[in-house]
Amino acid sequence: MTETSRRRTRPPAKALLPIAASAVLLCGCGARVAEEAGAPAPVTVERCGEEVEYRRPERAVVYEAGSADKMFALGLADSVRGYVMPPANPPVEESPWAADYAATDMLSDDLLNKELVVDAESDFVVAGWQSGFSEERGITPEILDGLGIQSFMHSETCYNYPGHPMRTAPFEGLYTDLERMGAIFGAEKKADEVVASLRDRVAAVEKRAPKGDPPKVFLYDSGTDKPFTAGNQVPPNEIIARAGGENVFSDLDERWTEVGWESVVESQPEIVVIMDYGDQPAEEKIDFLASAPATKDLPAVRDENFYILDYNEAISGPRNIDGLEGFAEYLREYEG
Repeated sequence: MTETSRRRTRPPAKALLPIAASAVLLCGCGARVAEEAGAPAPVTVERCGEEVEYRRPERAVVYEAGSADKMFALGLADSVRGYVMPPANPPVEESPWAADYAATDMLSDDLLNKELVVDAESDFVVAGWQSGFSEERGITPEILDGLGIQSFMHSETCYNYPGHPMRTAPFEGLYTDLERMGAIFGAEKKADEVVASLRDRVAAVEKRAPKGDPPKVFLYDSGTDKPFTAGNQVPPNEIIARAGGENVFSDLDERWTEVGWESVVESQPEIVVIMDYGDQPAEEKIDFLASAPATKDLPAVRDENFYILDYNEAISGPRNIDGLEGFAEYLREYEG
């Protein structure tokens, strides 16, 4: 196989208020609508296993592209006050929703914090647990509740959220988030359409997945002393599996986690997926693997079987399916 097909990157992708009104079941995504005349009725939606009553938001602050993409995919750009995008994230110009980003204020290129949200007069914050929301940095759903600011957490990140445990397969978490956000914003029909389209794309990939024994795949996020990789609670695990591969750390009941190089060597991966983000280019990560004594003789490294996965294809968001389609195409061309 040629160098181009072996070492491949994809092009840029296209104050909780109680109410007395009665509630009726809205949809299978776990939301209930309270009947109330005049203003849009509040809805009750699960947030990491906890039922929360939401008023219709108007000034959302979203953290990282996964949050913003979900809003934009649902046609809710007008309800976004602004976004927070740390510098490790790829440029927003690469997003399929680049026009929505361009029309929306970037509030900060740092981490999410309470002061920023308050200053923006936000009424709704979307982020993940330990990916935006953080006890150490003093911005949690409970803290925001006390300020009268509503919040929504990505279902995929709820796995280790304290006090309200929730576990969901990452792709199902994506669909659930879109359905629940659709309920909160009164965009249920759009959410149904978006989710149906994503499900159809996943099914199309699975239908064309290579037959036979799946190649063993190691996702390399970062790290030299010890590598950081993907357990079974994050989207890349499903990207690898549904495309027809096997994540060598799929037995780890973790999200993003640190392992030992010894475990990587024992697994003898045939393909390495390189996470592309931050200040370290993907080629530098490849060069490290090719020169490090522990990894230079791994089958994937020796044969230069590398696939570069964009950061925003790996965190919970609609671009997960772009990542799936890209890696699936790579596997269909892969020669073991």
